[in-house]
Amino acid sequence: MSEQRSRPAAGDGVLQRRSVIAALAAAGIVGPILFTVAFVAQGSFRLDEYSPVAEVVSALEAGPGGWVQQVNFAVFGLLTVAFAVGLHLGLRPTRWGVIGPSLLVLSGMALVWAAVFPLREDAAGHTYDPGLHIVGGVTYFLSSAFGLIVVSRRLAADPRWRHLAGYALITGITAVALFLAIRVFVVAEDAPLHAWAGLAQRTVLAVLFPCTVVLALRLLRVTRAADAPR
Repeated sequence: MSEQRSRPAAGDGVLQRRSVIAALAAAGIVGPILFTVAFVAQGSFRLDEYSPVAEVVSALEAGPGGWVQQVNFAVFGLLTVAFAVGLHLGLRPTRWGVIGPSLLVLSGMALVWAAVFPLREDAAGHTYDPGLHIVGGVTYFLSSAFGLIVVSRRLAADPRWRHLAGYALITGITAVALFLAIRVFVVAEDAPLHAWAGLAQRTVLAVLFPCTVVLALRLLRVTRAADAPR
């Protein structure tokens, strides 16, 4: 009798774990989409003072109503952390396999950092960094990119995920290359493409976000397949 009672309990534990992973996968789908919709909407309402082509997303934190973008960063950061945990749980364990998801967790924490240390606006209406926001920005882009590169090796080791390994690897490498190009040609005020800073940053996001959503959708599908009756 004791053995018969223990089996359903073990089964319930597996189902609960899969339910948690499914919820974490949903965070990876909702996060990038919600974040994008929020900053695009803000930009459209502030066109008289904000240029999506010339200014980065973080500039929305400056001035009146900047708290909305701070909340947007914080929510996206927490959803990113949740998805990274779910991805770790949904992949076949490998030696050092925790490194990739840990980098993705770091990227989520960097977004929260960007919310806690926002850009500000001076009396003349110019946006500036009090000193700590840039840490979050650099950390987010690099940890996201290198996180995907490292995770791609773990994807390649799991038959259920192998077909996405190349996509994750190329996405990570492309994001690193774009980040370095932006640092050279965009960031400095006298840089040749500085006037296109907002567009340049959004290009990197357009590379990273679809990969995150694709991985999250695959995680959800793998989890549901495991729950399907055989």
